[in-house]
Amino acid sequence: MQSQEQYYVPTGSYWPILGSVGMAALLGGFASSLHGSGMGTGMMVLGFAIIIFMVFGWMGQVVNESEAGTYNLQVDQSFRMGMGWFIFSEVMFFAAFFGALYYVRNFAVPWLGGAGNNAFTPTLYPEAFKSVWPLINMPLPENFSVPKGIIHAWEVPAINTLLLLTSGATITWAHWGLKNNHRNNLIGGLIATILLGITFLGFQAAEYAEAYMELGLTLKSGIYGSTFFMLTGFHGFHVFLGTLMLTVILMRVLRGHFNSERNFGFEAVAWYWHFVDVVWLGLFIFVYWI
Repeated sequence: MQSQEQYYVPTGSYWPILGSVGMAALLGGFASSLHGSGMGTGMMVLGFAIIIFMVFGWMGQVVNESEAGTYNLQVDQSFRMGMGWFIFSEVMFFAAFFGALYYVRNFAVPWLGGAGNNAFTPTLYPEAFKSVWPLINMPLPENFSVPKGIIHAWEVPAINTLLLLTSGATITWAHWGLKNNHRNNLIGGLIATILLGITFLGFQAAEYAEAYMELGLTLKSGIYGSTFFMLTGFHGFHVFLGTLMLTVILMRVLRGHFNSERNFGFEAVAWYWHFVDVVWLGLFIFVYWI
């Protein structure tokens, strides 16, 4: 174990360079595919594979160094600061989408109905157009995929809200078990949280299937469809990543990693999961409910 007073300086690593190569290949392949290049898809797959290899390889090295006692309190503090800034960046990421939703609902859609200095605007659209949210009654319906309806808050979204709120309790239960050396509570809480996350994703997949196949609600359904799928889709991706991270933490717990004093890896994922819970509450209220 490094001395708590000694400033830790890590050795050089090739993982950041490898990650940069993978990201360049992924984005370059995506850009090429947009321009019809036959190599674009292959580059994207290669880049994604490199990134996955980098993530597991780099994190595996960090885990091995941690278990070997390489890190000291200074490293632990730097990890916590880094995770805090990462979650802050995620907050800003979702804030941008919530800000777009707020702008559309409170400014853009009312302007289409003639609010402010836009009294002439309604004359450009059919008389049947109503500038109300959710905007499924399109001003120029021939240019959009007009949906038959919307996903109502008190159906699948309400169930998913209950699932995520419960998962917040189970991850806290697992954390309590870790802090108090109650191994059964730790493992049980992690397993319950993972199962709740998987169930959430299953319900969201069913919701998307209903939206696309039965309601005709897609990304092409105007501003409502695009904001709905961007917000819920990115959140679902974060739930998937959180569930994957919790699974890795469970595997580490089963191998005897972590104790009541050294447990940053667990706490970092728990912070992330609570962040995902809070974002979903915002989604449920502002996207589904009001």
